[in-house]
Amino acid sequence: MIKYIKKSKSSVSKSDDNEDIKITVESIISDIRENGDQALRTYSTKFDKWNPKTFLLTRDEVTSAQSKLSKSQIEDIKFAQKQIKNFAEHQLGTIKDLEVETLPGVFLGHKNIPVNSVGCYVPGGRYPMVASAHMSIITAKVAGVKRVIACAPPYNGAAHPAIVTAMHLAGADEIYVIGGIQAIAAMGIGTESIKSTNMIVGPGNSYVAEAKRQLFGEIGIDLIAGPTETLIIADDTSDGEICATDLLGQAEHGPTSPAILITTSERVALETISEVNRLLKILPTADIARKSWEDFGQVILCQNDQEMVEEADKISSEHVQVMTKDPNYFLNALSNYGALFLGHETNVAYGDKIIGTNHTLPTKKASRYTGGLWVGKFIKTCTYQRIENKKTSADIGEICSRLSMLEGFSGHSEQANIRVRRFSGKNVPFPKK
Repeated sequence: MIKYIKKSKSSVSKSDDNEDIKITVESIISDIRENGDQALRTYSTKFDKWNPKTFLLTRDEVTSAQSKLSKSQIEDIKFAQKQIKNFAEHQLGTIKDLEVETLPGVFLGHKNIPVNSVGCYVPGGRYPMVASAHMSIITAKVAGVKRVIACAPPYNGAAHPAIVTAMHLAGADEIYVIGGIQAIAAMGIGTESIKSTNMIVGPGNSYVAEAKRQLFGEIGIDLIAGPTETLIIADDTSDGEICATDLLGQAEHGPTSPAILITTSERVALETISEVNRLLKILPTADIARKSWEDFGQVILCQNDQEMVEEADKISSEHVQVMTKDPNYFLNALSNYGALFLGHETNVAYGDKIIGTNHTLPTKKASRYTGGLWVGKFIKTCTYQRIENKKTSADIGEICSRLSMLEGFSGHSEQANIRVRRFSGKNVPFPKK
């Protein structure tokens, strides 16, 4: 039986669904669909106070942005990108084409075909999300996507140097300084100056998420992400300081980001609450983290590891960090999570920024049915069939004809029958009305 040492405020809605957001997004998408660049400029000016001669950065502008970074900053970006590329390449190596002969002369297979074009959105509101450029652009390029474009909002009245540098080093073919709904609409629908893409990926605020949701079907998307979530699973081998640090490190993302501790140790539970209160007095991002912790923070005491697994799978958090004596138990037992961080030596920030796994992950319990962004998201697995044996075609055809008629599909039946007649010589009658 679990015990709540700290509960979230049930009166606070965790839903980002808002009718006003839906209406606003629908209106802007419709306007850009109808009026293209003119509407794009209107919204860029309105929301970002940004109305450049062109939204597309030139080679000289990219070089200028890169020159604003120190050599060590550029090397750090390159190091992170190398890790992400390396892991994506290993993932790609697990995706294989297939062909198998299932009956004499019947060959079935699938080919893995990259999406032709992808738009990558990199947020730059409260925080310039430099790492999101690595996660989306590099992964798409490793998958074999031919055209990868990238959008990020202006930051303090200009293109953010670190974001632009990361986009460029990651291999973006086109870089645009556009933010929010208008960026998603431009990449998804296209305008006179921006050719549309087949797919849009990347995190963003509620408006960006809603824009992706409304365009889904017309284009592909990675997933619809909500506020960042973190869950820590800890036993008595852990302590309150490290748990509190890792909870608040994610709570600073925004005031609606859940940060939850599940533990079998009452000592760790109480220490963590005490350490959170201490850190909130000195953490530079405390204003944001405090609101998140007060409204959405939880500390849950469980009796044993099995109960922690059951509770964690119910929560289905985006990030699950395990700091216990046997982390591999949870690797084998957990089923609902976006990404797993095993052992005291790792943490969510490593995954967010540098270690190599992708940080675009499912939220709002979506980990019950999907994983996060990875190289396979940019690849379509398309099947094919080939028959090189006339007898086998006729044999299959007789069964196919009967099954088609069972469903009332006479045209389907005749597709089979004509091959039975031609390849076996049997006089199969044309279906009757």
